[in-house]
Amino acid sequence: MSQTSTLAKRIGFWSATSIIIGSIIGSGVFMKPASMAAQLGSPVWLTIVWVIAGLFSLFGALVYAELGAMMPETGGIYVYFRKMFGDFFAFLYGWAAFSVMNTAAVAAIAFVCAQYADYFLQLPRFDPVTEQSVAWHLPFIGDLYPLKNFGVKSLAITIIAALTWLNYRSVKAGSSFQVVSTIVKIAVIGALIIGIFFFGNGSVQHFFQSENPKQGGALLSGVIAALTGAFFAYDGWINITYIAGEIKQPQRNIPKSLFTGVIVCIIVYVLVNQAYLYVLPVEKIASSSLVASDAIGMALGSTGEAAVAAMIVICTLGSINGNVMATTRVTYAMGKDRVFMPWTGREHKKFQTPGNALWLHAAWISVLIISGSFDMLADMMVFITWIAYGLGAIGIFMLRKKMPDLDRPYKIWMHPFVTLLFIAFTAVFLSITVYNDITNYINHRQPVVNSLLGIVITALGIPLYFYFKTKKTGDVHE
Repeated sequence: MSQTSTLAKRIGFWSATSIIIGSIIGSGVFMKPASMAAQLGSPVWLTIVWVIAGLFSLFGALVYAELGAMMPETGGIYVYFRKMFGDFFAFLYGWAAFSVMNTAAVAAIAFVCAQYADYFLQLPRFDPVTEQSVAWHLPFIGDLYPLKNFGVKSLAITIIAALTWLNYRSVKAGSSFQVVSTIVKIAVIGALIIGIFFFGNGSVQHFFQSENPKQGGALLSGVIAALTGAFFAYDGWINITYIAGEIKQPQRNIPKSLFTGVIVCIIVYVLVNQAYLYVLPVEKIASSSLVASDAIGMALGSTGEAAVAAMIVICTLGSINGNVMATTRVTYAMGKDRVFMPWTGREHKKFQTPGNALWLHAAWISVLIISGSFDMLADMMVFITWIAYGLGAIGIFMLRKKMPDLDRPYKIWMHPFVTLLFIAFTAVFLSITVYNDITNYINHRQPVVNSLLGIVITALGIPLYFYFKTKKTGDVHE
């Protein structure tokens, strides 16, 4: 049985919505369009993919809005899976969330934040020989170089420590920071869009014309690959369910904040994409190392690089805070249930925050930052995350049959059509992702089958589950 959370309910509608928007809008909208454009070769399909990814993220949000309103408990998917599938699958999700999904995402965003802060700070780094002098070899994966970009990595870890400390000291302080950072984030992205459209020397022909658009099987493969990038950019909407037990009037505020937050992000992403296309043809976007910088450079000239660097720092700070605040609640809930290290389920007596879980996550995120392996982990994150999203949608049918009389303050719009459509899409997306990964590995385009490696890491949680289960049984009998 789950232990009742004693974390205070201090998060209102606007804070909840800002956590969703802040968790979603990070580095993805600045970093992913280039690879997506290369995978698709078409401005029309580039826009369509952003819309499709946004709509299916919204469908997923509607599914989890029902679950969050019905079971407003801290822990999110971990709590839902325990009710749907039992302790074993709930633990595997929680382990995957800690080891791959949540921490890798935060590590990646923190590194991007520090990397662009370095534009202004000029952080020190070791010479190339020293950087290569220490290598961590992982069989069948590759070599990791912990001393590479050490100044940037140190700043990324400092940012993680600072925002962890903020959320450790006060839920209210963390949520207030999230509201402010989200407002600033929307403002600067709005300035980017307006600046490009009104001051850039662009052409509406860029929205439709392309030199070498993909067709047939190549287009299908490109769409799936581009969707993976777009889903990475949209990911974060689930975070609100992790802190459901701390939200005021959760039956009302969880569905409302999910719908509002995801809709805002869809609008923002499509507008930013159109702004890029207005000043840059899709071929230039595909070859750009930093498409936002190139696009705003067309409007603001030489000041563009500094403006984009500042913009990315602002956007990623809010995203880091939103993820740090929310994702640790899964580990906290597992510790509370004594299926993981019990001390992670203890609240700070004075601050009423999941302090131990927060600092455990900060430590593991720091390891991922030092290793530099987060790019690969971020790719795995999307795959494992969407397995969880699909299972949650299947679980909706199970819970409606198992608990027909349980109060459901919000019910999925157009269920079962939307729910079945979401499940079918998820199954196709995951299947083709595995096929693409295996094909790319065989053709030496990537060093490892990322999706299968994600499954292997998740499976490492199986012996841990039985260890903690045995330990919990032993503690009860003592």
